[in-house]
Amino acid sequence: MRPPRYGVDDSPIFVIDQSRCIGCEACVQACEECGTHRGRSMIHLDRIDRAATTQTAPMICMHCEDPTCAQVCPADAIKQTEGGVVQSALKPRCIGCSNCVLACPFGVPKYVAEFDQMMKCDMCQDRTAEGYAPMCASVCPSEALWYGTVDEFTERRRGTLLDAWLFGRQQVRTKVFTVVDDVSPGPLDALSTGTGTWLDDPFGLEEGT
Repeated sequence: MRPPRYGVDDSPIFVIDQSRCIGCEACVQACEECGTHRGRSMIHLDRIDRAATTQTAPMICMHCEDPTCAQVCPADAIKQTEGGVVQSALKPRCIGCSNCVLACPFGVPKYVAEFDQMMKCDMCQDRTAEGYAPMCASVCPSEALWYGTVDEFTERRRGTLLDAWLFGRQQVRTKVFTVVDDVSPGPLDALSTGTGTWLDDPFGLEEGT
């Protein structure tokens, strides 16, 4: 069966559903084959709690609408395409300062000392430009990483697509969507443990008072 090929008017989206991940690492191996990665995988496969569960969760670049990594780059090495894809640092410009690595709210960019360059997922532009799914999504057996149209997702999948996040007081919107069960509270607060944010009391001085 040939993989689906999408046209410009189809507007396919990239979706992560962490609950579907089975830890097979097919995405990690496939990512290494991406022509722009030079044999390195740009996927983070996180172990949630090794002592209590075998659950894993894939993490790719979320391709923020207003990428923090590009904002903090002193060499203007990180560019964003017209389609919203945030690219790896341009080799002639990258100075290896790792500002982007530290600033990314999702912890995605990797500084590769061998190349003295920041590298990250570029959503397999060589494939998506031709209408095909990124390598990782094309091999994921459980469809934890998925690529298709919104209509296809609605017909085949459960859950709600979310592209808004809160990191403290910073709101981030992303090109990549995450599947959640309930979006009624609004953007997903990645840091909050209550009604406040960690910035309200960063050193925990007011706890228990």
